[in-house]
Amino acid sequence: MASIISKKIGGHTYYYLAESARVGGKPRIVSQRYLGKAADIEAAIAGATAMPDRTRHLAFGDVAGVWGMLERLGVAETIDEVVGPRRGDAGASVGTYIALAVANRVVDPCSKRGFSEWWRTTAGDRLVSLPQAALDHRRFWEAMDAISEEDLKEIERRIVTTMVEVFGVDLSGLVLDMTNFATYIDSANDRAPIAQRGHAKQKRTDLRIVGLGLVVSVDGGIPLLSHAYPGNRPDVTQFPAMVEELVARFGALGDGADELTLVFDAGQNSEDNAELLEVSPLHFVGSLPPSDHPDLLAVGKDRYEAVDPERFPGLSAFETEKVVFGARRRIVVCHSEGLHAKQSQGFDQTLGKARRQLSELAARLARGKTRKPRERVEAEIAQILKPRWLTRVISTTLTGESPAELRLSFRTEAKARAALEAEIFGKRILFSDKDEDLASTARIVADYRSQEAAEGDFRQMKDPKVVSFSPMFHFTESKIRVHVFYCVLALMVARLMVREADRHGMHMSVRELLESLAGIEETVLLYQGERGRPRARRMLTEMDATQQRLYELFRLDAYAPRR
Repeated sequence: MASIISKKIGGHTYYYLAESARVGGKPRIVSQRYLGKAADIEAAIAGATAMPDRTRHLAFGDVAGVWGMLERLGVAETIDEVVGPRRGDAGASVGTYIALAVANRVVDPCSKRGFSEWWRTTAGDRLVSLPQAALDHRRFWEAMDAISEEDLKEIERRIVTTMVEVFGVDLSGLVLDMTNFATYIDSANDRAPIAQRGHAKQKRTDLRIVGLGLVVSVDGGIPLLSHAYPGNRPDVTQFPAMVEELVARFGALGDGADELTLVFDAGQNSEDNAELLEVSPLHFVGSLPPSDHPDLLAVGKDRYEAVDPERFPGLSAFETEKVVFGARRRIVVCHSEGLHAKQSQGFDQTLGKARRQLSELAARLARGKTRKPRERVEAEIAQILKPRWLTRVISTTLTGESPAELRLSFRTEAKARAALEAEIFGKRILFSDKDEDLASTARIVADYRSQEAAEGDFRQMKDPKVVSFSPMFHFTESKIRVHVFYCVLALMVARLMVREADRHGMHMSVRELLESLAGIEETVLLYQGERGRPRARRMLTEMDATQQRLYELFRLDAYAPRR
């Protein structure tokens, strides 16, 4: 039973909310809660019923969810252990600045100049208490300059070790892949040799690029190793450094190397890389360019058998052995009906475009208006037929010698098209050191298809809205390497969050997860008195069923405002 009681102390009356119960058959006060003086109670009642003068809405759910993951991974503490204590005039430790940069990359990527403005729109001031001056972009730059390339490797090793221990990530399947990202560095800048012009996968040939290699787990597509390198170096040359570092980390990762399978695509194939894998403890599954092995493509349909109709509908394969890069390897040649249909459709589009261009050229020549000599017209025809396989299907005849006499005719060879489809379309050639005792045909196929994990990670990093590599305006080698590091760390956090949600029955993409969390906002009610600063009351917005589950899963109550 509850009642309000009063106590006089020093001439003042104080009120308490008392709870009574029978103890040993007699009434006793079992708990009491201080309410204050009469004026305090009156003010509290007035405050509870008064309308606020104004409100503010702050981002909470996504920022708090990411910050919670960073704390579970011990990111700030790990960085500070490796880098050392902060400078006496620093607003925060190096680890804190990098953790803040990661949070921004996951939720709403912006430049360091824009960070302070973004941070004010969030409930971050309750997660990390920092003076406004500490959020100046120059403080971030100073923190980035404090981390060396060797520091980055050691920090990543330690964080990955913690991640595997805390989240129990399965390391038996690993995927290695590489890509590159455009930068906005001036061509004359010589302070960032890592940014070079090369084969730009984002098609920005006008910009200098930075290469990034990743090894990710098949379990959740979580980054385990990153490797930044100059954009003008071929991907295949970076393979040895990544494999050697991966093998060196096995002690930290907590598994024996002989239990792990590394998956990579044909772009990593070379004699040197094959020799490295031969002496390493890793198992591997790779692919071979079909055009390099016409003998395997020529095998008849009767050799193909269904792999696993339930897991891989429309996929058939046959197995053999062949000497590849100096060693006899297990070969799995696959044919996918789905891939066949897509390649056929794509080739139809390419064929249609080439026929239109040839028709326009033939019409132009027929009018006798061209001034191009025969050599230039032949070069134009060769350019039209440059896309792969076209020369096998389209035959051309150019007659005449002078520009006015030139005439072009062409035809599509139906039999050649049919032969091309039967020989190449839908086929992949896989090779591995794993024998049948270690892996079935279906297991080899599943291993190879796990490359989607790395490809999905690269697509995510090129998403301009969340977990994005861009914008990246740094112009020195050290800052670019640190930028790459915290972008990969942001990807790790996002993938772990998606994995945690998936394990609890919520199957969401990174965007869907962050958008749902972003819907959990913090409302600040401001009550302005007669003088002084306004009083503030904080509360969270209403949550739907999914948001409530995410709130509980990521333990957001630890960061929620207290009444």
